[in-house]
Amino acid sequence: MQKLKLDDLNRVSIEEFKEQEKLPVVVVLDNVRSMHNIGSVFRTGDGFAVEGVYLCGITAQPPHREIEKTALGATQSVNWKHFETTLDAVSALRAEGYKIIAIEQAAGSTMLNTFKPSTDEKYALIFGNEVNGVSDEVMAQIDQCIEIPQFGTKHSFNIVISAGIVLWDFFAKLRL
Repeated sequence: MQKLKLDDLNRVSIEEFKEQEKLPVVVVLDNVRSMHNIGSVFRTGDGFAVEGVYLCGITAQPPHREIEKTALGATQSVNWKHFETTLDAVSALRAEGYKIIAIEQAAGSTMLNTFKPSTDEKYALIFGNEVNGVSDEVMAQIDQCIEIPQFGTKHSFNIVISAGIVLWDFFAKLRL
């Protein structure tokens, strides 16, 4: 087995990425503190060709070298917007016809493995603050909540791990 070289990977250019079909998902970051987490979400969003990343509240915005350490240029390929509050982002996304889904542990949540995304819907996936999760105000406005099944001693995954798991699941169910 031989690892592929960069030239073998046939990566698209930023211009080609901007034009290609996107996964019908916008990732919403609800007051995420860590710039490394923000950059990693951009990179993951690029990998699954999401429509965009919405940065809300205290979530830092590009350009910033701490974001770029983990984004590795994905802030140029993935469309992004900043909103003063996550509720503002939810309002804008709802007006555009997105189904608003929090990724959170909550009473009445749907386990990710049983969730079936529809090919004729657009989704806004909200990932919360590293300590407090998705805010209670935002939870009051969502259409649905998805929970990632967990089996260990910890009560949550890092936001980047959660984003990777959920985006892979959506990609696999909608595109593969």
